[in-house]
Amino acid sequence: MFFVSLMRDAPQSSQSEIQEYLDDISSLKLTKEESDWYNIDVAAMLHHVNLHGHEINEVDGSSLLFLEKSAVLCCPETAVMHHFPKNLIHCFVDDYRRLSSQDDGVLCKAELFSISPSQEQLCWERCCRSELEIPLLQSAVSRWLGWLNA
Repeated sequence: MFFVSLMRDAPQSSQSEIQEYLDDISSLKLTKEESDWYNIDVAAMLHHVNLHGHEINEVDGSSLLFLEKSAVLCCPETAVMHHFPKNLIHCFVDDYRRLSSQDDGVLCKAELFSISPSQEQLCWERCCRSELEIPLLQSAVSRWLGWLNA
């Protein structure tokens, strides 16, 4: 999976952060219905929201929005937004480099997940299969932990 990731330390106006998010979404290969959902429905629901960052899964078009006290997972295939309070979100990092081999070739995996009903769980993963990708994963985890502890 390839992720676009953006979390800012410096405050930015809410509207410009939302526009930057929508600009990143516009570069995805989405159906017209999925693109319209993001640009009309999701954008309307974010009008009064202060974004603290976002990540986008370019493989399936999903995105994770970081708000002050919660996260929102946007799933364009089903046109569903899931809202997760920050206090129910956890971060795990698995480092497989010391093991002799992994069947799927994953060297490290980081996951943000929630304790929620099974059909509504957050499971946002980033994996790396190359040593060169590990600093990007570590940087993402650093941003996640900074947001979780803010």
